[in-house]
Amino acid sequence: MDDIHKAVAKADIVILATPVRTFENIFRQIAKSLPSNCIVTDVGSTKQQPHRWARRLLPKKVHYVGSHPIAGSEQRGVEFARDDLFDKANCILTKTSSTRPDAVRTLSKFWSALGCRVKVMSPSQHDRILANVSHLPHATVAALINANVNEELKFAGRGFIDTSRIASGPANIWTDVMITNSSNITRGIDKMIDELRKLQEAANSGDAKRLCRLLEQARKKRAALIKHKMKTKEIEL
Repeated sequence: MDDIHKAVAKADIVILATPVRTFENIFRQIAKSLPSNCIVTDVGSTKQQPHRWARRLLPKKVHYVGSHPIAGSEQRGVEFARDDLFDKANCILTKTSSTRPDAVRTLSKFWSALGCRVKVMSPSQHDRILANVSHLPHATVAALINANVNEELKFAGRGFIDTSRIASGPANIWTDVMITNSSNITRGIDKMIDELRKLQEAANSGDAKRLCRLLEQARKKRAALIKHKMKTKEIEL
């Protein structure tokens, strides 16, 4: 359906699946066409800014709840669709003090029916956590790729390819993510720089013990992460 107003006029749930910074204009466009008690949500990777836009632009007769199904890959388009996309995937719902509890329950049932494991938190908590485990990795990998020249990248092995996979994500999507969560990402980049400096200092000074300790710390933390993900059956090795 090409007419956005007709598309939402009789909807029980409206889900926005566009770049985050388009939400403001879409909220403005559909506001007068939404039926009473309609639930508006989205699948964006940041949540504080969408909640602000929803509060300012959507009518009181509808209910906004943020959704973030943590699924999929760096690819986009229907050709990459999978019927098991949401199986055992975490889906974070975000709410504020003014969010209707029944709207949260409805969306929880909706995402659960698709196979997701639903967790509920505040928009600020969501953006802080995802900045560290999703947005910062993308920024880091983008920097890693850009720190190399094309001719040298041809010699990269499987480890580099695996590590840099998420750099293939759509630039416009990630631009919106970083702009709408800039303060958290900035803090994350500062922490990453601190950790890189520790490695730099240890390597530069020939401090093998410190260098080994830092690398072992990372190895153990990743091992604990993989153990947890396997226990919860989020991944299989």
